Amino acid sequence: MNARIVALGLLVLSPLLSACAGDRETLVAGADVDTAAARQTDTAPMAPESTALPPAIVHKSPTCGCCELWVEHLREAGFTVEVRNHAPDALNRLKGEVGVPYGKGSCHTARIGDYFVEGHVPAADIKRLLAEAPQVNGRAAKGLALPGMPLGSPGMEVPDGTVQPYTVELVGEGGGTVPFASH
Repeated sequence: MNARIVALGLLVLSPLLSACAGDRETLVAGADVDTAAARQTDTAPMAPESTALPPAIVHKSPTCGCCELWVEHLREAGFTVEVRNHAPDALNRLKGEVGVPYGKGSCHTARIGDYFVEGHVPAADIKRLLAEAPQVNGRAAKGLALPGMPLGSPGMEVPDGTVQPYTVELVGEGGGTVPFASH
């Protein structure tokens, strides 16, 4: 695909991406979501329950399409997923409550087992987190974060197969991060 077509696609997508992703200020700016509609839970069919993987509860905006694609990625990887839609202010509060460090936000936050997973983290990295139960500075990790919305990450695939290099970060108790996986 030539560079002009890719650039045009990014130009068209950039308002959608910035409305859906980024840090807490970006998310709060879109606070006009009807709160009654935002509390509705997705009832899409789920993959068969796996006894080896804990269920994933994904918290997202009701209008975010890339979040839905990430949910499908998790289901295809064997996770049972429950989706909870929130207004932006409620989603931001949740991010703070679970320990997502400032500046490490994305468009959705999941709770999987004892961990949070922020953003378009690949299912393989989540499975590794669950299997290894790593520590940061001698203390149990709180979760994984993939800030922003890198092209080519799960749910952010593009037709030409472009993948922006990205690093999933392991988040410790105090909000400090260390690299966990590079893609």
